[in-house]
Amino acid sequence: MTNQSLLLDVRNLKTYFPLVQGTVRAVNGVDFTVKRGQTVGLVGESGCGKSVLARSILRIEPSPGKIVEGEIQFHRQLSGRTNGADAGNLVDLAKLDPMGPEIRRIRGAEISMVFQEPMTSLSPVHTIGNQITEAIRLHQQVSNEQARQQAIEMLALVNMPHPERTVDRYPHQLSGGMRQRAMIAMALSCRPSLLIADEPTTALDVTTQAQILTLMRNLQNELGMAIIFITHDLGVIAQMVDYVIVMYLGEVVEMADVDTIFYNPKHPYTQSLLRSIPRLGRKSTQGASARLTAIRGSVPDPYSIPQGCPFHPRCRHVIRGVCDQRPPPFLETEPGHKVRCVLYEPAVATPAAA
Repeated sequence: MTNQSLLLDVRNLKTYFPLVQGTVRAVNGVDFTVKRGQTVGLVGESGCGKSVLARSILRIEPSPGKIVEGEIQFHRQLSGRTNGADAGNLVDLAKLDPMGPEIRRIRGAEISMVFQEPMTSLSPVHTIGNQITEAIRLHQQVSNEQARQQAIEMLALVNMPHPERTVDRYPHQLSGGMRQRAMIAMALSCRPSLLIADEPTTALDVTTQAQILTLMRNLQNELGMAIIFITHDLGVIAQMVDYVIVMYLGEVVEMADVDTIFYNPKHPYTQSLLRSIPRLGRKSTQGASARLTAIRGSVPDPYSIPQGCPFHPRCRHVIRGVCDQRPPPFLETEPGHKVRCVLYEPAVATPAAA
């Protein structure tokens, strides 16, 4: 992979929360890359570390969480350069002061984020236009009038109805879908290289969700940005992303292109997630009223993660004396497809792995 195609390279990232009850290893040794223009999906149950990982990239990890180890290599593409990043534009975000000037120049301008619930992210006492123009003027040398005109253009770009009037409205005067469009307009106002979308459609109805997803795909094609899409909805993953990263208890358990994840999943956790999806037009052998297959057990207490493989208490293919004793290796079963499971070690190969 050349520097020209690589945008983000996360290596052995660990974000821990030291609390009175113990240390929560929210992100525990994560590795992945994002190419320019690529859409990467982060999927997993609630509490697996997806949002903390995204916030760690932007260096807005919630207190008392902090990055204790690892690298976040970001290949910047400064204005005026069209041939990708070079060594002079490489910065390790993990080493920057979260409140320092360098990360503030990157955050919002080169890496932006769309949050799950816009009502908690937008200021209720400022108009939509004021909030978008603030983001524009923070990173661009433009006048108030120019920033306002750019804000109207961005609202039009995200298909906001009557953008010249909406720009002067407050968040509570907009519907849920319109607020999310305003959030996307704000995030894209400086044309970032990377957009992080943290479950941007969870609180929306199905029709509006489809509109927002279509909008994000169209904007990506128009602006050429990369997207990290965080969700627990595998249907959205199938529709939106090129490459999938499956997380469980702060670790990556499987990663591959989207077709491989859906048609040839390796990790028992990924297989269980896919079995729990309802399928139209597919009758069960037990009759139409048969229940969906659920993942047995529950996510362990984050203060006391089980020894060995964290998933082994819930795994249908657990090997006693192996899975509950040592951490599983992260193996590449085929080019571009990695899985963290002992079932694919040559010395421990079993029929369950096949």
